[in-house]
Amino acid sequence: MEPIDIGLWVSGGMLVMVVLGMRVAFAAGLAGFIGLVWLRWNGFDYDPERFWKAVEISVKVAGLTPHSKVSAQVLSLIPVFIMIGYLAYYAKLTTALFEAAKRWIAWVPGGLAVSTVFATAGFAAVSGASVATAAVFARIAIPEMLKIGYNKQFAAGVVAAGGTLASLIPPSAILVIYAIIVEQDVGKLLLAGFIPGMFSAIVYATMIIGIAMIWKNVGPPVGGFTWREKFESLPPALPIVAVVVIIIFFVYNPFGDAWGTPTEGGAVGAFIVFLMALWRGMRWGQLKEALLETAKLTVMIFTIIWGVLIYVRFLGFAELPDAFADWITALEMSPLLILVCILLAYAVLGMFMDAIGMLLLTLPVVYPAVMALNGGEAVAAADSAFGMSGPMCAIWFGILVVKMAEFCLITPPIGLNCFVVAGVRDDLSVQDVFKGVTPFFVADAITIALLVAFPGIVLWLPSLAG
Repeated sequence: MEPIDIGLWVSGGMLVMVVLGMRVAFAAGLAGFIGLVWLRWNGFDYDPERFWKAVEISVKVAGLTPHSKVSAQVLSLIPVFIMIGYLAYYAKLTTALFEAAKRWIAWVPGGLAVSTVFATAGFAAVSGASVATAAVFARIAIPEMLKIGYNKQFAAGVVAAGGTLASLIPPSAILVIYAIIVEQDVGKLLLAGFIPGMFSAIVYATMIIGIAMIWKNVGPPVGGFTWREKFESLPPALPIVAVVVIIIFFVYNPFGDAWGTPTEGGAVGAFIVFLMALWRGMRWGQLKEALLETAKLTVMIFTIIWGVLIYVRFLGFAELPDAFADWITALEMSPLLILVCILLAYAVLGMFMDAIGMLLLTLPVVYPAVMALNGGEAVAAADSAFGMSGPMCAIWFGILVVKMAEFCLITPPIGLNCFVVAGVRDDLSVQDVFKGVTPFFVADAITIALLVAFPGIVLWLPSLAG
């Protein structure tokens, strides 16, 4: 049997395991290991010596490959970014952010919902985890909205959708994972996520205001704050701004050389938030809880990475990514139309898989195909299909894919943010949250369409970094 045929059979088997309920990490790792043995054995005839030799070699590959990738220094960004988010919560920075946003923005139609969106965007700037953002603001924002008469489904939908902003706005764990898979510059990808992330927040806010103006009972405005009260709300939220500035300057300094690596910037940011949490009275139990939650989420992410890397290694030996790239480039369709079809496929796939697992499983095959469509890794902008160089195409596609991953965090039946919000609030069912996020599907579709049509939204900041 040809390696490509083995690759297709094993990939199909892995998808069956995922559909039947097996965790992505274990399904991918098991499929990858079986595939490695099958490629080495290359037959159904049972020759004990040959079979066990294939198993021995596959065990070594399955052990060494994940270790060589996971031991990369840049992956230390993931636990650092997650820890910043949990420490910020115990430092009460989330409450300060929401209070500041409420006092300055709540006077517009749907004001508390708009405040929630911008507060989640601010928290996303110090937290790399969408799930953590959704859980935190389900406790803070939903009670405030329900108190003044918001529709509970709409309030839940605002929090679930706002939580997805942490996937794009740096620091973002999922952008780091994308950079590792496709071997691109982490710093430029983090920079590239900033404007699209804020752009997404503005699109959300605009949609909320429009809905509140049409249906008056959805989100009544809140007023009555004096200018003194507004300005008093700003200092408690300033540490968020400080952390964001530090991380950005460690990635890109417009006035000279960058201060260091993104990992160092994340570590400094975590230390600042830790000191702020201590100053605001964080107890030992809260610190322990923050560290335990960071460890749990980090272990979950790294377990998925380990399992998928074994599968990715197998795909390389099976030559499936190259075959898929050749097939895509041979299609008699415009590259842009093919790209749109790929993004739509992600939307469908995201209904049945979590975001990180989906990207880890698909990118090793899809990414080479998209780069081949554009003209290759080394293509110049003038000769490319999408009007950008190879490295810039990798960044642009990364932001599009991560935005699709955001979309998948709120789509039924697996939308993780919706389950988190429902889990935090006893008065909400998962069905309530899914109904509440429905309008945000339209907002996300508009955002993705604009990012595809106007790549400069994504590429302007990373282009400044050279």
